[in-house]
Amino acid sequence: MSLATQPPPPLCGLCSTFQIASSIRFLRRCLLKHATLVESSSFLTMPLLDPRSPPKSLIGAFFAWKALLLAIAIGSGVGPAYDTSSTLVTPEIPTSNESTFDLATKLTRWDSIYFIQASRRGYLFEQEWAFGSGLPTVIVFFTQVLSGFGVQAHGSLEAVVGICIAHASHLLSVLVLYQLGLVVWKNQRLSFIAALLHILSPAGLFLSAPYNESTYALLSFAGYLFLAKGLLGQKQTFAHDVSLVASGMWFGIATTFRSNGLFNGIPFAVALVQELSASPTLTSIRRRCALIIGGLAIAVGFVAPQLVAYLTFCSASSRTKLRPWCTSSLPSIYSFVQARYWNVGFLRYWTPSNIPLFLLAAPMLYILIKSGLDLIRRPLHLATEKSLPTNPSRQALLIRSMALSQLVLAILAITNYHIQIITRISSGYPLWYWWLAGLVSDKKTSTFGGNVVRFMVMYAAIQGALFASFLPPA
Repeated sequence: MSLATQPPPPLCGLCSTFQIASSIRFLRRCLLKHATLVESSSFLTMPLLDPRSPPKSLIGAFFAWKALLLAIAIGSGVGPAYDTSSTLVTPEIPTSNESTFDLATKLTRWDSIYFIQASRRGYLFEQEWAFGSGLPTVIVFFTQVLSGFGVQAHGSLEAVVGICIAHASHLLSVLVLYQLGLVVWKNQRLSFIAALLHILSPAGLFLSAPYNESTYALLSFAGYLFLAKGLLGQKQTFAHDVSLVASGMWFGIATTFRSNGLFNGIPFAVALVQELSASPTLTSIRRRCALIIGGLAIAVGFVAPQLVAYLTFCSASSRTKLRPWCTSSLPSIYSFVQARYWNVGFLRYWTPSNIPLFLLAAPMLYILIKSGLDLIRRPLHLATEKSLPTNPSRQALLIRSMALSQLVLAILAITNYHIQIITRISSGYPLWYWWLAGLVSDKKTSTFGGNVVRFMVMYAAIQGALFASFLPPA
């Protein structure tokens, strides 16, 4: 059997009805055990979280939340894991029995096994190209750095490095989101609450594990920060145009982590259409070039890995029989393996056995769609009298384009994706955090906003126990 056609291991298949039933029973036990977590939405009034010292408060909240999630992961070790595949990537573990305090193994679940394996020996099998090359590349880099300092390689090194990258990326993304809120809304309280909500993201333990989500969020927020600085400035100077190009580069790098980073090109397309509608001047021509270069950088982030795969599998010297996708009009290994090995495609996930997963994803889908539509209709309603934008038309255009990219993600999640991943891939989109922060801040909507925060805390806590036990949803 060729490397290209070797079937994926059992853990990569769709969640069976039995697995989902096991998760629901496990969820019920965890719900009773962690019911008091719903009260933690009173975090907004805790002395530890002082908006007058935002960075310090955010860092303190971050470590407190991570400590809770890691404690839940350790606590999930009272029984055997549903799947023991994680032990296979750690040769030092002689049996399939995991140690209670082995966080490296408990956080190397589901797709993270692929990322760790790819960081050790590259992409060996065709189906592994469904996973972005960004994270394995970063893990390899830091592993080599540690080796240069004399750290000896062992079975858990890549997993530990990946976990450290995830935590560092999540913390930095919180701080970058806070700065992004200040640039866009000029409202410290709104920005602070939004950053705090990113800490409590329903992505939960996925932002601590060797997954793409936390690093993607960091790069995506950084891209939006440079984009906002480039578009919302009072003047259109050369520095603002450089900021637009830098934004595209951040988004391009993010796309090597998650393919949905392509949607970050929507604000570039919208801004370019607006520029083209005006009479050309030297400044506008320079701005158009910056937007085009930035947009192309995002495209390169997706195309470059596809090109590497094409040269690997489709060149004449690579094999005698070409793979089917090599002869497609648009040869993309990513699209091919997603459809062939993971059954990703239009309405393919719409089966009776997946109804529980649609129900689990429904709250996050509601938040994404509701916030997106609200901010398309009223893009400046979160601005206060003290924080009115200097250029309302540009800010409205930016907010609407961000809302559009978020809506595209939600729609594709419903129609094409494995629906359960929406709770984690939504973590890299800043708009819904601002929308929810606005609800929490407004006395008229604070009750509903508080209930959403309670849901986030509860979901993340329960999902953390399920994830550490190798139970779906993943």
